[in-house]
Amino acid sequence: MKLHDKIRYLREVEGNLRGLNRAMTQQELVRAIQQENGTGKKKIGKATISQSYLSQIESGARPHLTNTTRLLLAKFFQVHPGYLVDDPEGYHSELISDLRTAEDKLDLWLVAGAERFRRDPALCQALLALANHSDSRRCFLLIESILETPALLDRLFHVLRPDASSLAAASTQPVPPKAAKRRTK
Repeated sequence: MKLHDKIRYLREVEGNLRGLNRAMTQQELVRAIQQENGTGKKKIGKATISQSYLSQIESGARPHLTNTTRLLLAKFFQVHPGYLVDDPEGYHSELISDLRTAEDKLDLWLVAGAERFRRDPALCQALLALANHSDSRRCFLLIESILETPALLDRLFHVLRPDASSLAAASTQPVPPKAAKRRTK
């Protein structure tokens, strides 16, 4: 895993731990670090980080951290400073199968997707729930089976999410011909 992926992941985890149900923004992270360290614009001498520096790290424009920044972020996220470096190609912290590696990649992909769709809270939460499940791959295989069974998706949605299914049904109702003519004027 690359450093920028780790920082994004830690922001996601920290946001969820703080009850935001989303990743902390870079600016929220900067403010939280400043609050924790008692630093601000008027206080000088304590370590802090800027949003632009975080942005450079996450974009990959700055592939390495200074030691001060690494220690600051490690302290804030409560991880070992050695975690905040790129992992060597093929590195794993434990013995795992190729299937587990694929599962981890799938989970990271789902977290990234949730971040992209954060303006759609229901979809974002669904993607995070899949990523947090211990067997995301199996969940997707189950979804495929549901989609292959005619009418099962609608029945399950109606039973498991009755409020959302009534809204979805209302939005898919055909428009009466007279109403359609009025809309086009």
